Amino acid sequence: MVSSLTTPVNSVAIVILKRGKCGLSKCITQYLLAMTTADIFLVITDVILNRINNIYFPINFLFITPVCALKISLFLAATNCSVWFTVVFTFDRFVAISCQKLKSRYCTKRIATVVVIAVSFFSCVRCIPWYFVFTHSMIIDNVPWFCIEKEFYYTSPFYIVYEWVDSALTPLLPFALILLFNTLTARNIIIVSRLRRRIMGQGLTEKHIDPEVENRRKSIILLFALSANFIILWIPYVVHSLTWRIVNYNYTDKSFTNPIYVAQQVGFMLQLLSSCTNTCIYGLTQRKFREELKNGINYPFIRIVKLFKQQKNTVPEQDLHF
Repeated sequence: MVSSLTTPVNSVAIVILKRGKCGLSKCITQYLLAMTTADIFLVITDVILNRINNIYFPINFLFITPVCALKISLFLAATNCSVWFTVVFTFDRFVAISCQKLKSRYCTKRIATVVVIAVSFFSCVRCIPWYFVFTHSMIIDNVPWFCIEKEFYYTSPFYIVYEWVDSALTPLLPFALILLFNTLTARNIIIVSRLRRRIMGQGLTEKHIDPEVENRRKSIILLFALSANFIILWIPYVVHSLTWRIVNYNYTDKSFTNPIYVAQQVGFMLQLLSSCTNTCIYGLTQRKFREELKNGINYPFIRIVKLFKQQKNTVPEQDLHF
């Protein structure tokens, strides 16, 4: 269900954003493209290659130990990218609204590209140690199959510390940063709006709403909607990951009556669902984005009507002679 929802939504978002007709700055567009691309890659590596493959498909090359360890590492890297792209996007909006002196230098397409590349690089590097956690559970014709955790994973001080640091970096630290940036942004918007009302006087009535104040009010709603959506959907996964170190990647212990297993799967589902909702929330709250989406939906029908009219109005040349 998640893959059937996330992939089409993010694919449509990428096409619309690539057209550049949404009225968004190149900087915002760059971040949104990075977020949607990371979310699609997350669905491919986690939902399709890992979960659906492990549960429903027969034994194939994806179960070979090196490939199995690689796909787990890749979906963890995609998760890190998806989370931290949300953080850097939130920081970009904070700078754009609250730091006018820094805005002209930081909120550019070039800086956004550099930030996206840097986040992608460090997210991948961070996940390299996970590749070495897994070993084979059996060898058939000299080929290692399946992934199980190595014994030293449970006792190694490095991996104990690494896992806690990794949990802090994704998503505990992003939680704190998103709340901090959005709180500071909302505070700045409220202060500026109050000053604007005082400067303009009390001449504005309910029928004469200040458009600038209205835009700032919508910005606050949008920022808190993004933050609440991200945090709420990630909380079950965070609670589970902090209380249970072992992730059941191979689904060897499936029991729908086991509350731990149910909590694990609900946490995974909500975490993956968050990979499409942020882009939807931001995109669908923009009028021009909605217009582009509407035009895209109507385009095939408009083309069919035009072709039908052309065929109806075209008279074959032989029919003109009696």
